[in-house]
Amino acid sequence: MRSPIHTLIAWAKTHQGRKLIRFTAVSVVSTAVSALVISLVYGFKIIKGEVDATLFGNLVAAIPSYQLNRQWTWGKSGRSHLRKEVLPFAAMTALGIGFSLLGADFARHLVHTHHWDHPVNTGLVVAANLVSFAIFWLLKLAVFNRIFRINEATEIETQLNEEELPPATHTSTL
Repeated sequence: MRSPIHTLIAWAKTHQGRKLIRFTAVSVVSTAVSALVISLVYGFKIIKGEVDATLFGNLVAAIPSYQLNRQWTWGKSGRSHLRKEVLPFAAMTALGIGFSLLGADFARHLVHTHHWDHPVNTGLVVAANLVSFAIFWLLKLAVFNRIFRINEATEIETQLNEEELPPATHTSTL
């Protein structure tokens, strides 16, 4: 009988496993970017409003999120298709940012109700964004998986071909 760890490792090597791991990694990167930007712009009082700082941080994070998801997670290259890729991504990103703004509004309420030091308030605004992002993440996974999918028969054939090929050998030409 296989251990749960061996089962998990085997699943991680499948196409779906790799895709979910990549999507998660991109989410971690975009979350870190938004948290860093919010911390900087709100923490240093460049943007004084909690909601405005959250909006700015998430808009900045959307740029690497789109590129990394499109190219690395779903293996798309070439020009983006406006109707099939960019607009659905923008719509889901807008929904996610809207959800984060609800968290930022709650943080704003707490900041203005209590009179904590600014570093505590900054941590609260960043934490509200992180919690909002975590709640919204599963929905984004399901939708983005549909947006960027490619023909499943082609996907399976490509994966099988990659698994059958011997490791690449490098030859040098002088």
